[in-house]
Amino acid sequence: QVQLAESGGGLVQAGGSLRLSCATTRRTFSIRDMGYYRQTPGKQRELVATITSGGSTTYTDSVKGRFTISRDNAKNTAYLQMNSLKSEDTAVYYCYAEDFLRRGYWGQGTQVTVSS
Repeated sequence: QVQLAESGGGLVQAGGSLRLSCATTRRTFSIRDMGYYRQTPGKQRELVATITSGGSTTYTDSVKGRFTISRDNAKNTAYLQMNSLKSEDTAVYYCYAEDFLRRGYWGQGTQVTVSS
């Protein structure tokens, strides 16, 4: 069983930055993929960014060039650096992790609110 603890959400003005953190209870080198999803009321959860155990990353088009996902295996933590935030980035952000047995785990979610 893996537990994910998220932090770093909050209120920021448009154009500002936030960094989300996702700490795991298991060493991240035993975690295959990690990522962030986001969800707004009435909409499906949307994949924002992923990072593999080898460090390969993917991003949804709307955040490319503004968001950066990374992971620090020594600290068992993944990060989502969000720059140039826009009002449309407002959502609850969820951390996701998948182990090498393809079992998935979710964080509790953290609210990000961008004021225009």
